[in-house]
Amino acid sequence: MHTLTIKDLHAEVEGNEILKGLNLTVNTGEMHAIMGPNGTGKSTLAAVIMGHPSFEVTAGEIWVDDVDILSLDVSERAQAGLFLAMQYPSEIAGVTNAEFLRQAINSRRDADDPIGIMEFIQQLDENMAKLHMDEEMAERYLNEGFSGGEKKRNEILQMMMLQPTFGILDEIDSGLDIDALQVVADGINALRGDDFAGIMITHYQRLLDYVEPDFVHVMMDGKIVKTGDKHLAKQLEAEGYQGLMEELGYTLSPEQVEGD
Repeated sequence: MHTLTIKDLHAEVEGNEILKGLNLTVNTGEMHAIMGPNGTGKSTLAAVIMGHPSFEVTAGEIWVDDVDILSLDVSERAQAGLFLAMQYPSEIAGVTNAEFLRQAINSRRDADDPIGIMEFIQQLDENMAKLHMDEEMAERYLNEGFSGGEKKRNEILQMMMLQPTFGILDEIDSGLDIDALQVVADGINALRGDDFAGIMITHYQRLLDYVEPDFVHVMMDGKIVKTGDKHLAKQLEAEGYQGLMEELGYTLSPEQVEGD
């Protein structure tokens, strides 16, 4: 078993504190969902775990097993088994999907043991078929000209190919129609097992209808304020965040209520 441990995490951007003492423990074999109104720090948490340079950690710890990853750069965190499926993936002209994926896989292997070309092609074809992706997408430049749904499937394809220990999915369900959502969910479920943990950041219950979480955490004001099981997500879908937040002593802004 491997463990991602976050202790009393504080982080800010441009002097504005966003994470305010967040605690979370994730073990392989588990699927976690992080929910909450707009502006509560969910996407910031994902970025900070991966080491985005725009965010400064001012206090707290993040560990993968016995490794303090706050001392590692982004590539080293990826080597440690972390993967972030981004809400807005970048476009990279001149680099094909296949080239990017093969290089990413080889970066995690010994220099004298690159993945064989036939093994790579077989894995790529199998995973693209699971995600209902056209074969020609392998030779398209990374995310260039992709629709929103194609970009989200491509993020899941990367995760399926790289086989990380901890997969962080930042609103992977946003902008997807029901068919695309189910395909993406099938890809996530294909990774479930004793050697993988998922952290799904989402506003809505609908993804969790297809990928059942073991734990549901609610974020407010830069920290996790309530944890439950899948029934907590269903409660939030039925009742919204406002009642729960008022019960816990928080007040939602008009923007947060509108985005609820």
